[in-house]
Amino acid sequence: MEEKLKIGSKTEVKKPFYKSRNFWNPFLGITLGALAGFLYYHYVGCSSGSCAITGNPFMSTAYGGMLGLFLVKSPCRNGKC
Repeated sequence: MEEKLKIGSKTEVKKPFYKSRNFWNPFLGITLGALAGFLYYHYVGCSSGSCAITGNPFMSTAYGGMLGLFLVKSPCRNGKC
């Protein structure tokens, strides 16, 4: 459902949140990072299970998702470093 905004003499159509770039960039960053974290666990991970991150598929997936989000929403990406 699109919402129309009247600004002066112009009428603009406001996109729903799930169609905006503010939704898709972090969503794709987290999804691809989590997938990369799981694949790292599956193919490279620690076989003994004693490693903190790579010994557990849930931890490697979570860390991969956080890394993906950080790469997408990094303050240095926007020139604020």
